[in-house]
Amino acid sequence: MEKHVVVIFPHPEDETFGTAGTIAGFRKQGVPVTYLCGTSGELGRNMGLPMVANRETLPQIRKKELQNACRVLDCELQMLGYFDKTIEFEDRNEVAAHVQGILEEIKPSLVITHYPGYAIHPDHNALGAATIEAVRMMNKQDRPKLWVQAINNNDMFTGEIGKPDVENDITPFIDVKLEAIQAHESQAKGVLGYHKQEQEKDWMETAKRSMAVESFYLWEFTD
Repeated sequence: MEKHVVVIFPHPEDETFGTAGTIAGFRKQGVPVTYLCGTSGELGRNMGLPMVANRETLPQIRKKELQNACRVLDCELQMLGYFDKTIEFEDRNEVAAHVQGILEEIKPSLVITHYPGYAIHPDHNALGAATIEAVRMMNKQDRPKLWVQAINNNDMFTGEIGKPDVENDITPFIDVKLEAIQAHESQAKGVLGYHKQEQEKDWMETAKRSMAVESFYLWEFTD
């Protein structure tokens, strides 16, 4: 059993779409989970359907939604304080040192982040790379295990990085995941609406099936 799990992604809702079922599984085992969220998502394109936000109010709305989702997932939340869509321009060593300091306080046994170069969004790639560097900089005996998540639409990367090492069937926690998604109200309707547009009678069941597995790669250090 893990001692403490830390999830590190850049945006509100990344924790839910990527790892909600995995988080719920750890919490059912009694394992503490902390989400380190890189930004407030202030430059996100979705303003709600119908529109509920503007550029000025979006950061507060998304942060509140994130707090609600973390309550659903029963996980702790810490904001790292970076600005949306700019993490790639931050000094990576400084970001890594920031994350390292937090990890050395929490002392997790497992860290989950994005797979640099295979996570589509520049913020995902940059924070994933900084997180890996943060773990690498820790004393070897203190390093947690590291799982990295590719955003792998239609197996587009499997020819390069192979199949994931960890594939969590989150079917027992799919309703928790959907509840957490809906807590991110300004962002969720577009995702769930995609399934509705399929015009299937059981659109919710289709959504559940499409989200039933959360996959990760094990990151190994050579030093």
